[in-house]
Parts: sequence; C-alpha cells; structure tokens
Amino acid sequence: MLLEVFLVLGTVIIYFLFSKKKEETLPFKDGWWGKGQKPDTEEDTTIRPFKVETTEEELSDLFRRLDQARFTEPLENSCFHYGINSVYLRKVVSYWKNQFNWKKQVEVLNKYPHFKTKIQGIDIHFIHVKPPRLSEGQSAKPLLMVHGWPGSFYEFYKIIPLLTDPASHGLSDEHVFEVICPSIPGYGFSEAPYKKDFNSVSAASVFYELMLRLGFNEFYAQGGDWGWLICTNLAQIAPNHMKGLHLNLASVSKMGFTHLLSVLLGRYFPGLFGFQEEDIRRMFPFLEKGLYRILSESGYAHIQATKPDTVGCGLNDSPVGLAAYILEKFSSWTDMEFQNLEDGGLERKFNLDDLLTNIMIYWVSGCIVSSMRFYKENLKKGIGTQKHEKLTVQVPTGIASFPNEIMHTPQAWAQKKYTNIVSFHFMPRGGHFAALEEPELLAKDILQFVGKVEKEQLWKKKRE
Repeated sequence: MLLEVFLVLGTVIIYFLFSKKKEETLPFKDGWWGKGQKPDTEEDTTIRPFKVETTEEELSDLFRRLDQARFTEPLENSCFHYGINSVYLRKVVSYWKNQFNWKKQVEVLNKYPHFKTKIQGIDIHFIHVKPPRLSEGQSAKPLLMVHGWPGSFYEFYKIIPLLTDPASHGLSDEHVFEVICPSIPGYGFSEAPYKKDFNSVSAASVFYELMLRLGFNEFYAQGGDWGWLICTNLAQIAPNHMKGLHLNLASVSKMGFTHLLSVLLGRYFPGLFGFQEEDIRRMFPFLEKGLYRILSESGYAHIQATKPDTVGCGLNDSPVGLAAYILEKFSSWTDMEFQNLEDGGLERKFNLDDLLTNIMIYWVSGCIVSSMRFYKENLKKGIGTQKHEKLTVQVPTGIASFPNEIMHTPQAWAQKKYTNIVSFHFMPRGGHFAALEEPELLAKDILQFVGKVEKEQLWKKKRE
C-alpha cells in the first residue's frame, strides 16, 4: 500500500514538472501576412541584397511640402509642455530644407550591408554587420537587436562598431558580435502586414525564422521599447535557442497584490520589498513619478491603440507634422526635464542629422500608419490578458536600467517575470533611446552581461 502511494505521488510530481515546463513555452505563431490568400507554392526563402535609394522626385516632393508648411504659434512660456514648440520646429524645418543632406545620409545608411527576405508573406528588411576582424580561434556571437517606436534600425548605427569591433573603440574584445538589426514589419523598409492581428508574438516568430534562416541556432537578443517585448516573446518561444536576453527597458504588465503593497509602503520599508536606494529615488513619490507621469505621457499610446489610421493619415501626408510628432518623443523620453526648454533639449543628446535621418526613414517608406497600428494589435485585447504576459522568461537576462526612462521597473518587480536575471545595473545617465544616446554605456553593459553568461555557461544550466 505504501509503495502504491509513493508511485502515485511520484507520477503526480513528474506530471506536474513536465506540464509546468510545457506551459512555460510560448507557441510559435505561423501566420500569413501577405496580400490575399496564402499561395500553395512554397515561400521563396532567398536572402536578397538591398540598398537604400532616393530620387530627385522624392526630394522635390519633400521640399514642396516643407515650403508649404503652416505653423501655429506656441503659447507664451510653454516650452515643450504642450508638445513640440513651433518656434523650435521652424528651426528644424529650416535646417531640413537648407542644410540637411539626405543623399549623404543615404550613403551613411548604406555603409552597413542591407538585405531583404520573404517571411510569412511579407518582405523583412535587416542589416547584418560582421566583425572586420577576429582573433585566431575566435568566433563572432550572433546578436539580434530590435528597435521600437518611433525609432528605427538606424538607432543602432553608433553602437554597432562598438560590438563588432570593440578593441578599436577601447573596449574588451573577449566577446565580439555579428549584429542583425531587422526593421519590425510595418516599420522602415520592412513590408507592412496586410492582415489584422500582427502583434509582438507575430514579430518574434518572424525574427526567429530570420535568425534560423541566417544559420543561427543559438544567439543573443537585445531590445528596448517594442524591441523589449519582441525579444521577450522570442525568449518565450525559443528558450533553447536564445543564449541570453539583454534589455534596456523591462516593463511588467502583470501586477499583483505585492506590487500594490510595494507602491504604498516601499518608500518606508524598502528592504521588505527588495528595493534599493536608487529604486526609491526613481520611483517615489509614486503619484508624481509613476501614475501622473504615465497619464501625462501616454496619450499617444491611447490614440495609436484605438484609432491609429486617423492620426496616421495626417502624419503620412505632412513631413512637418511627422517631424513634430516624432521629435516630441525624442525630447520627453530622453529626459522629462527637457520639457522645460524651448528647444526640448533635443540637441543636447542628439544632432539634427541623426534625428532627421530617423524621420526620413518613416517619410520615404510611408510607414508611420503601419508603425502606429502595432499599438492597436498589441493592446486591443487589454493589458494582462495575453498568454505571453502570464508566462515567465527563464533565459539568462541582463537589464540596463537607465535613469531617465519614463517608468522605472525595480529588479524586485522584474525578477517575477524574468526569473534568471544575472545582471541588473543602474546606468549613470541616459533615457529611452539608449543605443543612440549612450552607445558606449549600453555596449559595455551588453559585453559584461554576455561575459557572465559565457563564463558560467548559463544557457546550458537553464536547459538542464
């Protein structure tokens, strides 16, 4: 009788362990996002070289629209508190017409190899940068880097050489990467989905196919903004293929009772909730730095998660409107204090050539509407309702927490979602667009994270 009891208990335990492990994996989303019905023939998996190009007609049309721009005078002393300040916007438009050289920036864009390949019915654009040199016996580690909104693959242009050739930039070359930066479908030069419901899981599935098509069965992934969620979903879909996940934003959508308690009492009993001194500084007072900040900065998200095409059509028709919409985010999300400046502090961390190059990628590709739709596809079912939000991430994870991110996520919260955090660092400066704003800080954090994972072979331990 006792033996039978032990056998039953053992069976239950084994079933529980195996069923739990199965539930921890997010299903791969095999969709068809091309026009019309999926053809019976097999998809062409050719990887084709691609080049960014421009024409005189394209530039003439742009300049005509810039010349015809109609500005609204800002309120006195409003700075960037009502959105972009049109006094500064006039300066940007003047620079755009008279000094910005798009043809030159096209050459800058083409300094890295571009490609396209058809996946699930749509063309996927990506850049693939290999190291210029490797030491004898050394191999490059594949690193997928995913952008967000309103950014683009161009965000990574300053960090790429620090990762593919770290020694030439004063960094350790113990680990060298070949970097793959795709454009999210509907962004930049990736084709937009023709069907509804293309969300972060869809994008993660497409990028998983891309990495396998490139011959990478094991790889690292890095992201912020939507790149955070896409890479997180990819870690949930293919945990045995992702060696490590590095994030410069780690939001948690599933909030429990302990989260609420920590918001109410964490300032007074930080140790009880696992908060560090820097967490307290960044989070409290919570009404000001949490709730009010989210309410004041999330209006765009509500529009894009409900009626993206309405606003998007106007932005797609006006380069000045598009610039205003995007530049305001680069101001506020880099440092909220920049709202107190008439120029939004935009040229304190960026230059106009970089900012306008990112805007031009949206303009020439006509992708602003499809990029905004990504919010609706991800949020239309509500927050906390999707399967990926309920699953943890067991892949070794590194988090670089930048101080000027709109919303701070303490490690104590993040580790409930990312159960294998091996590196969590409070970065000394920087905001939302970390790769463009602070490329060296971000590169160093990626390098040290990968060093830990490789030294301890943490991805192997995860699979045991």
